[in-house]
Amino acid sequence: MKRTIITILLIGAALAGIVYLLQKNKAKNDSETEQAAATNPKVTVRTDTASNKVVDLAYMANGTFEPKQMVTVSAEAQGRVVRVSVDEGSQVRAGQTLAVVESDRTNVNVANAEVNVTQAKRDLDRYESAFKSGGVTEQQLDQMRSQYETAQNNMRTARLNAGDVTIKTSVAGIVNARKIEPGTYVSPGTPAFDIVNVSSLKLRVNVDEKNVATLSVGQQVEVAASVYPEDTYTGKITFIAPVADGSLNFPVEIEVQNNSKQSLKAGMYGTAKFGVNNKADLLIIPRTAFVGSVSDNRVFVARDGKAVETKVVSGRSFGNFIEVLSGLQSGDIVVTSGQINLMNGTEIEIIK
Repeated sequence: MKRTIITILLIGAALAGIVYLLQKNKAKNDSETEQAAATNPKVTVRTDTASNKVVDLAYMANGTFEPKQMVTVSAEAQGRVVRVSVDEGSQVRAGQTLAVVESDRTNVNVANAEVNVTQAKRDLDRYESAFKSGGVTEQQLDQMRSQYETAQNNMRTARLNAGDVTIKTSVAGIVNARKIEPGTYVSPGTPAFDIVNVSSLKLRVNVDEKNVATLSVGQQVEVAASVYPEDTYTGKITFIAPVADGSLNFPVEIEVQNNSKQSLKAGMYGTAKFGVNNKADLLIIPRTAFVGSVSDNRVFVARDGKAVETKVVSGRSFGNFIEVLSGLQSGDIVVTSGQINLMNGTEIEIIK
């Protein structure tokens, strides 16, 4: 018991010593801080001047080219492929036959349907003659007319099914993939060919909210492909998303006509340049003048030897400079370095 009490007293004495040392060190630090503040009460900062400059309004956005059309052509009838007329890379036109499916059974159905139509027509002619002489009733004649119409409809269906034995493309383009060979057994819906139309392509890019307001559907845009740095293409805006994505960017779609050699390929990296040859006189400040990020819209302005926190409205970005729509005037001195040590009203010393 006596040993426990002694241990507790020793621990208490140690804790009291630690507290005393911490208080002593705090008092020393506070004293040194006060002396430093008295020696150098101003925060040193670097500054720049808000000024009006003629700025190139061109804005670039990157994306990848997509084909205008990409269609998978499928079989519409069941049977065995007896002939394939195209290879991968072949240029095809709309309506062209790409492959033929075995059609013996289908041709038999057409022949049987035609025989039934011929027989139904003979029966109808006989009934009409008999009706004139009173040999059959009007009801019997109407029934025979219905049978004849049914036979005709069956023949039309058989002929349509016979047409399905040819696999045709509904769009013009290039065969990107051939998925069947002679001897392949297909059913309705079996994928046979992928057809890609790259006579024109779509370039899909994202434009931020501060630049999308200057765009409109039908507007012409200068487009370049990274693999052809010397070539430029003219595109036309065909779509501007009415809703921004999670990053507050708006998807914009640009249609670009390919050249005669169809040099542009789907999947290539492309750049759209908006506002080419457009310039404007704008009030700008360095990006480094903003406290935190540009979206915070806060800067410090040097006035009468003090840092004055100022709320601004930022505009478009031009590399290292940001447009200021309101909150500053040309000639205002903005702090560009040292903001971390500033509060509203802090005295400052400007260094070069």
